[in-house]
Amino acid sequence: MRSFASDNNSGVHPLVMEALNRANIDHSLGYGDDKWTEEAVAKIKETFTPNCVPLFVFNGTGSNVVALQLMTRPYHSIFCAETAHIYVDECGSPVKMTGCQIHPIATPDGKLTPELMQPYLHGFGDQHHSQPRALYISQCTELGTIYTLEELKRLTDFAHLNGMYVHMDGARIANACAALNLSLKELTVDCGGA
Repeated sequence: MRSFASDNNSGVHPLVMEALNRANIDHSLGYGDDKWTEEAVAKIKETFTPNCVPLFVFNGTGSNVVALQLMTRPYHSIFCAETAHIYVDECGSPVKMTGCQIHPIATPDGKLTPELMQPYLHGFGDQHHSQPRALYISQCTELGTIYTLEELKRLTDFAHLNGMYVHMDGARIANACAALNLSLKELTVDCGGA
């Protein structure tokens, strides 16, 4: 049986299993002090930017939660499309772990724009309102749409002008890179990330 619900439902590619078997032959230091982690960190820095600090987590929910925790404090708010994974599917984990309010915004296609976000950005400096701090987007979106490079640049510029960080859920980022014929760096760091 084949399931396209998630890559978590599938076995790994045979080349991945071969690499795991090769790595499993010898002893290694734990807690990230092994040669495999060092090689992975070097490759990630080469792919994105030397300034990035990779954090390895178990799954996508963990990745989203850790990234959003690093960007926010409990008095902040996180904005996302109403179809966003952190709002619809992650069983309240981002809210529980960050303490932040999540503000879903209706979109016609799963993609946020500055125009859709602007009416929700208020309360800056008001102690009675959660403070806008993070923008969560999915690339590709949960509806299968893809932000163009221009849309991403415009959205990240808007967020940064409003004092907000941008978190891109990368569960389907390889699909977006292939569809747009862009590298991971071009689709993230070069359009206003990191």
